[in-house]
Amino acid sequence: MQDTSLAFLKSLLDSPGPSGFEVAPARIWRDEAKRFADQVTTDVSGNSFATVKGSAEGPLVMFAGHIDEIGMMVVHIDDEGYLWFEPIGGWDDQIFVGQRVVLIGRQGMVRGVLGKKAIHLMEKEDREKVTKAKDLWIDIGATSKAEAAARVRVGDAGVLDTSFLELPNGRIVSRSLDNRIGAFVVLEALRRLAKDRPKATVTAVATAQEEIAYTGGGARTSATALSPAAAIVVDVTHATDIPGAEKRRHGDIRLGGGPVVSRGAATHPRVVDLLAETAEAEQIPMAWHAAPRFTSTDADAIFTSSRGVATGLVSVPNRYMHSPNEMVTLDDLDRAAQLLAGFARRVTKDTDFTAR
Repeated sequence: MQDTSLAFLKSLLDSPGPSGFEVAPARIWRDEAKRFADQVTTDVSGNSFATVKGSAEGPLVMFAGHIDEIGMMVVHIDDEGYLWFEPIGGWDDQIFVGQRVVLIGRQGMVRGVLGKKAIHLMEKEDREKVTKAKDLWIDIGATSKAEAAARVRVGDAGVLDTSFLELPNGRIVSRSLDNRIGAFVVLEALRRLAKDRPKATVTAVATAQEEIAYTGGGARTSATALSPAAAIVVDVTHATDIPGAEKRRHGDIRLGGGPVVSRGAATHPRVVDLLAETAEAEQIPMAWHAAPRFTSTDADAIFTSSRGVATGLVSVPNRYMHSPNEMVTLDDLDRAAQLLAGFARRVTKDTDFTAR
């Protein structure tokens, strides 16, 4: 991976942007896109678009990766200045215990810690209980409600306060890999296409609010606006090369094993076949994932948007999903971008995505 791309990735991952509050990472994404894209825009839903134009007769291909992350929102400030919160997105509440947080305040970032009664002060039966988010609070060092309210408002959002970490063997760790790396991969694929233009016009989209997308979120609004001939969604999937993972239920997915292509009701057979053909032709290692009902990604919303979009899902293996220490490999990111770019170059005005 080039140094410029790695620097962009670090900046993107470290920028707080929970669902509904993706402004900061989206701005970083658009600024990077302006370096090579023909057109860069945004919309009222919070989606960001970057386009590389193909030939006049080529179809439109959409690449989508959501740029939001799970987080938390302040719901109450008590008289002592403690903040009470609700999770944004799907959390294992045990992860909150003992963490630092950063809140997106009106005058900038506000840091604090998640508080819990010390074990020495707990009764025996309380020590054995599973911790719930409702039992925890955020301490920003305030001594009163007025002091806290001067820095934080009810409705302010935040994330766990962790930063990008590089480990051996090209492995990286961050709290926001799900799915800031999807937004990264679609833009890296577009960067490659800007250097070697396809016949198709390609628009990469950093979609908003996927983690709370009960009605389709930014994926549905952006796909409806674009009405592409085909779309590839990039997200993460569970790496099962960890102790205790049940491969018979969740598949054999390994870090460094290459991108994962899903097959199922929300993915189009012709798109899936073309992705497989691309991987074989370009010698990109890949794995398969079965999604018999739905994918729980933006693919579900895009596939059924407007009059229907021929959709594919490419996922990056990810360990420890929805935690402050998710882990992926840089090789898998590069391979996913290569796969998307290769797919786009194979799409022409004669490519038929209608099921026959």
